[in-house]
Amino acid sequence: MTAFQARGIRGHVDWCRAITMLAGAAMVLPFSVTAMLAFGADTARLAVSAIVLVMSLILLSGWTLTRVIGPAGHMGVGAVSGLCNAAGIGGLPVAAVMTAQPMAATTFRATMIVYLTGLDLITLPFLWHGGLVTMDTPIAVAFAFPLLALGVWLGGRQFLSASPSTFRRFAVILLLILSLLGLLRAIL
Repeated sequence: MTAFQARGIRGHVDWCRAITMLAGAAMVLPFSVTAMLAFGADTARLAVSAIVLVMSLILLSGWTLTRVIGPAGHMGVGAVSGLCNAAGIGGLPVAAVMTAQPMAATTFRATMIVYLTGLDLITLPFLWHGGLVTMDTPIAVAFAFPLLALGVWLGGRQFLSASPSTFRRFAVILLLILSLLGLLRAIL
């Protein structure tokens, strides 16, 4: 999906932020996948979704950071994301922290696209080694692709027409919904 969006986002990516967060994620992913294999994806998903739910509620209240966090903070955010990504929800903490910072919506979106692509590429070998990527994985990807493509297309169209405040509110509500879905999936 990143390939479809690459031309439109290239000039808006905060590369320093994305690379720093990816470095933080890469440091903890081997431990994260090992822990997830030991405890189970549902336990990990439950814990992370609960944290993101609390963060989303704080953001929904209107709280924001008054300045952008530095490289050490972004590396820490990446590490938290790496811990969460073994359960498949590593983007939620990053989106929550980036939503709280003063940042142009185009930079937010472009950086998230690059970060999530990099995070998936780093995580995939660890999941394969742990036996979580099998021959069924490409089949699942093939079935999911049309819906994902539609979502990316619709999201891109909506993004272009959204004001910064509307974009932030939409991002926070989406985080809230995704965290609730993660909790439900882990519980049920």
